[in-house]
Amino acid sequence: MQNIVIIDPPIANVSNVQKAVGGIVSSKLEDIKKADKIIFPGVGSFDKAMKELSGIKSYIFEHIDKGKPFLGICLGFQILFSSSEEGKEEGLSVIKEKIERFENIKTPHMGWNKVFVERDNRLFKGIEDESYFYFVHSYFLNKSNYAISKTNYGEYDFVSAVQKDNVFGVQFHPEKSSKNGLKLLDNFRRL
Repeated sequence: MQNIVIIDPPIANVSNVQKAVGGIVSSKLEDIKKADKIIFPGVGSFDKAMKELSGIKSYIFEHIDKGKPFLGICLGFQILFSSSEEGKEEGLSVIKEKIERFENIKTPHMGWNKVFVERDNRLFKGIEDESYFYFVHSYFLNKSNYAISKTNYGEYDFVSAVQKDNVFGVQFHPEKSSKNGLKLLDNFRRL
């Protein structure tokens, strides 16, 4: 039986994610060290998230370096990158790109929006292209060599999901995205 750990700093909303994938909710080192898969479902600010992760960051890197799956959701997606215009802390830098702030458009970008799958991948297996997912965010990734989906909001075409080897990130909230989101979480669970 696989050991899925959903990281639970005070800024996260984890109950719906746990309902979808099972596993345990924990930020304890001993749990993270034993994890087969890690999910970080974050809401809140970039700097606060990075400060909350400071004690376990090296174990997250160790997990990733061993080739074990990691999924970042919303803020958990944004911390995968080097930095964010939202704060001053350095991100995990798994992907060396920068999160930007939406300008001259209503924020947060909130509600259902289409996700355009850019390339075949296991995360979106069995999910139709242009399916709707639920978003709540004011910051975004403009482009990436690791993009697996994009979404349009006003004048912005932004990256809504990435994959770099065993690391996945989604800007939307699959746990709030009905059957498509549950399918995506199940796909991650089955990696």
